Amino acid sequence: MEYRRLGSSGLKVSELSFGSWVTFQAQVDDSAAIELMKFAYDSGVNFFDNAEAYAGGESEAIMGRVLKKVGWRRSSYVVSTKFYWGLHEGPNEKNTLNRKYLMQAIDGSLKRLQLDHVDLAYCHRADANTPMEETVRAMSDMVTQGKVLYWGTSEWSAEQIMQAYQIAERYNLHKPQMEQPQYNMLCRDKVEREFGRLYQELGLGLTTWSPLASGLLTGKYTKGTPVGSRATLPGYEWLEGRWSQKDREETVPKLHAIAESLDCSCGQLAIAWCLKNSNVSTVILGASKLAQLKENLGASAVVPKLTPEIMAKISSLLGNDPIKR
Repeated sequence: MEYRRLGSSGLKVSELSFGSWVTFQAQVDDSAAIELMKFAYDSGVNFFDNAEAYAGGESEAIMGRVLKKVGWRRSSYVVSTKFYWGLHEGPNEKNTLNRKYLMQAIDGSLKRLQLDHVDLAYCHRADANTPMEETVRAMSDMVTQGKVLYWGTSEWSAEQIMQAYQIAERYNLHKPQMEQPQYNMLCRDKVEREFGRLYQELGLGLTTWSPLASGLLTGKYTKGTPVGSRATLPGYEWLEGRWSQKDREETVPKLHAIAESLDCSCGQLAIAWCLKNSNVSTVILGASKLAQLKENLGASAVVPKLTPEIMAKISSLLGNDPIKR
């Protein structure tokens, strides 16, 4: 396992990390979570991603029970959570980044995770109804209080991130360090084009999610949606309509041919492709079965096979290079 700095910070995260979105509670119980997290940790993974809203807080609770049971040194792993969606319906408890919500949300997450601090905390979406300065001060205060070590954003625009950074700089507050965007072969614009100036100017780190496009890039959706897949889970039906029929029927089979030539799976190729981007600090993996996790972790060995010629071939096949459009 290789380790990369989180942007301009000194924190090192494993290039492949493990996340609980969709799987914990919906597909993975405590016993399966222990098996998956232990295997990931033993394979060199040191970053475990979570969020307050995942499974209505139960994802954090499961991870907390696992961390307590395995007893790893706290300094040996990195844990994240995210805030915005909330767990309740009150006006200050849902879809907000106001100070009241944030200061109570971090305490709730720490209780469920059974930790005295999280390493990374994200604003899970931007909030147009709360002044940016209020949000930045609240996140900065979490860091000052020792409840959070680094804070950042998820699915924010470059303009919003820059605004938050400038406010933090103006008032000598803790600055946002990382962004968590979706990034895969079919979703490239934000990471490769929109955020371009932020890597050098702000030292922005990326902890990217959905490297397999919710499973599409493994090839398993080419002939329809298999029973038991993410898109068939209650509440996740929207995943079914994210990708075009052209992606399913034309792009993925051609990628499979390239994967075969490199003696790897299509999923490993897709993950390794994300890792080739030097601005990516870590690629978050999700898995409900140990065999799935083992295969995905094998993507690290594929990265050296992605020569400039192979990358050019993939780019030509995809036809969606944000820089060339």
